[in-house]
Amino acid sequence: MQFAGILFDLDGTLLDTIPDLASSANAMRRDMGLDPIEQDIIATYVGQGIEQLVMRTLKHDGVPANVETIMRGLTRYRDHYHARNGDQSQPYPGVHEGLKAFRSMGAKLAIVTNKDTEFTEPLLRRCGLFDYFDVIVCGDTCEQKKPSPMPLLYACEQLGIRTDQALFIGDSINDALAAKAANIPVLAVPYGYNEGRDVQTLPVNAIVGSIIEAAQWAAGAPLQTEHA
Repeated sequence: MQFAGILFDLDGTLLDTIPDLASSANAMRRDMGLDPIEQDIIATYVGQGIEQLVMRTLKHDGVPANVETIMRGLTRYRDHYHARNGDQSQPYPGVHEGLKAFRSMGAKLAIVTNKDTEFTEPLLRRCGLFDYFDVIVCGDTCEQKKPSPMPLLYACEQLGIRTDQALFIGDSINDALAAKAANIPVLAVPYGYNEGRDVQTLPVNAIVGSIIEAAQWAAGAPLQTEHA
């Protein structure tokens, strides 16, 4: 396999975390006198870190949220998410098999997520994924989050590989843009969140149905889902 390091997004790529994210966001809204909103809507607010999730969730009703309101919302959200993190989150089908396949091909593995460290590492441990990864880059690891290429470049540096030896796998426009800016090939899975957008519109090398299919693609196996 030509790739020495495989970088993965987390939410919407390896783990379905929306049930816990939505439950926490709605608990925050109730604390602030707001009615809960549908989980499918909250899923479109995920992808750029909890600050953006909280702001979008608070502004859902069309009422401008000032700095004081947003800061209060962040505090309440963090409290609720700490209590719920991993309760209902599950690996997507094919994740364990795919990670094992990449490992068997000799690749080093890294997480590159916009989720903060305080939530990422406990979630990975609780869902049984932590031990697969050599490096974990979170939303507060670098000065910038995805779609900046900075977290991907940092992950490659920590893995001890060049960017032309890396492959990134994600589910959103933020992942695609970050990989493109870092000059790293990128695959997308179709079951993630992507802020409510059609994954078919993403500028990626291929769309694969699962992480195990991503491993097959990386190993050179032909896939009908491959895109130019």
